[in-house]
Amino acid sequence: MNDYSRIIHRLFGSGTQISGFRPVSGGDINDAYILSFTDGNRIFLKENSKENLAFFKAEAKGLSVIRQTERIRVPHVWETGTLGDRSYLLMEYLDAAPAKKDYFEHFGRQLARMHRADPSEWTPGGHYGFPENNYIGSGAQMNEIRTGWIDFFRECRLEVQFRRAQAYFDKDGRKAVRSLLDHLDRYLIEPRFPSVLHGDLWGGNYVTGPDGYACLIDPAVYVGHAEADLAMTELFGGFAPAFYDAYQEINEILTGYPDRRELYNLYHLLNHLNLFGGSYYGSVMRIVRRFQ
Repeated sequence: MNDYSRIIHRLFGSGTQISGFRPVSGGDINDAYILSFTDGNRIFLKENSKENLAFFKAEAKGLSVIRQTERIRVPHVWETGTLGDRSYLLMEYLDAAPAKKDYFEHFGRQLARMHRADPSEWTPGGHYGFPENNYIGSGAQMNEIRTGWIDFFRECRLEVQFRRAQAYFDKDGRKAVRSLLDHLDRYLIEPRFPSVLHGDLWGGNYVTGPDGYACLIDPAVYVGHAEADLAMTELFGGFAPAFYDAYQEINEILTGYPDRRELYNLYHLLNHLNLFGGSYYGSVMRIVRRFQ
């Protein structure tokens, strides 16, 4: 463990002393710790190899974008950089309070409001993508700007992942993939408006904050169709029904979404196929065959 004392003194004053490091489990990409100070305060530290600083810069940028929408809480980022042979991200430690009774209703409304926030600072002109590439888990995520959502999702989401996974597909599989990509506009729709997306919104990427409500973490931010975020919430079991009911009050879920949800989650299943191996191939091909 590197000595972060000089960084802590610079950020919080020379009188702030580190009293302890406690490892935190649960992540599969980074090492994580809670840093305790003698004054009783704590902050959260993520570490990785020095070469992986770009992961933390992308995470910090994504949290900053969500914070700027002023619709839902994210942890404050103090600093990211390198120390010795390690890269680091220092951020707010969220001391969770008991979840409020209306937790999921509140969460659904907040996400819907975030999806209705103006994204033009990042993609002017109603375009899709993001000014920078970032990451989806540990996989690279391409965010080149496109004028149309369906073109963006085809070229910057599905085609990229299918190219990475090409060794898994035989001749018939590649033909089915090509048919799906060529006819994607039969199944997807252009949004009424572009939205700031968390990008990786499953149950492991929100926590309960000190106010008893949801706080978003570990984003893969870009500007896209709100349905893509909503679909990801349902990939691994879904959130409470109250979340979706409350979301719908503010941002209407359009007819045909259950079918489109499959295609949006195909992106994440392909990413899992590329990151974790062939156990995801069957789920990928089930969706490809359905829509080819």
